[in-house]
Amino acid sequence: MDFLLKKFISMFLMPLPLGVAFIILGLFFLYKNKLLKAKVTLIFSLVWLFLFSYPPLANTLLHSIESEHPTLHKAPENIKYIYVLGGGHHTDESLPITSQVVETSVVRLNEGIRLYRQLNSQAKIIVSGYHGLYDSTEHAVMQKKLAVSLGVDGNDLILHLGTRDTQEEAEAGKALLREEPFILVTSASHMTRALKFFTQEGMNPIPAPTNHRASIKHPNYTKFFSSKALVKSRLVFHEILGILWQNFKILVIIK
Repeated sequence: MDFLLKKFISMFLMPLPLGVAFIILGLFFLYKNKLLKAKVTLIFSLVWLFLFSYPPLANTLLHSIESEHPTLHKAPENIKYIYVLGGGHHTDESLPITSQVVETSVVRLNEGIRLYRQLNSQAKIIVSGYHGLYDSTEHAVMQKKLAVSLGVDGNDLILHLGTRDTQEEAEAGKALLREEPFILVTSASHMTRALKFFTQEGMNPIPAPTNHRASIKHPNYTKFFSSKALVKSRLVFHEILGILWQNFKILVIIK
């Protein structure tokens, strides 16, 4: 129930759905001949959509989250485990495995493999994830297929099946990792929240953020209503809501 509620909230409390909701509310006021409320609401909805689809703002907001942890350029010596957090996939045997696994997961796994190569293939790569709502194949299985296709020895892969979110991934890793230092690979925007889940379980993750999406070095101030910027704003909302939910659950447990 907790998992489904979290997914439902994160689905609708996003920049685009909220912007559409404001427009619908404005049209409702217009239908009721409440012209002042209709004008204010419709103007607000347009400003809302403009701001969160404006690349300079979206990139700045996302960069503030992604830059909290530096890139792990070189894997520390004697690391035994690299934990690559799951993402998503859609099983379709007519497509190459690189097309079945979503881009986020491909990037995360490649970062894990890069660090694995630096350790001379002496570490184990942990992959995780469940099958989702409309797919019968576990995400961890798809990640293993992708890793093997990229030259990783299947014996160097550990699968954590059935883990639906980061909290469950952390709980699944506790029995194996305990206090052993390990590399944690996930998207840069997700790293802060992920680290908190793992450290709460008493583990010692070394952050290896990847899949950086923000671009602030060459801002384009003349581009408006960008769908890519809207996606970046969605990532920001997703993480902020995730952190708020995470902190709320901590407070409930403490009380």
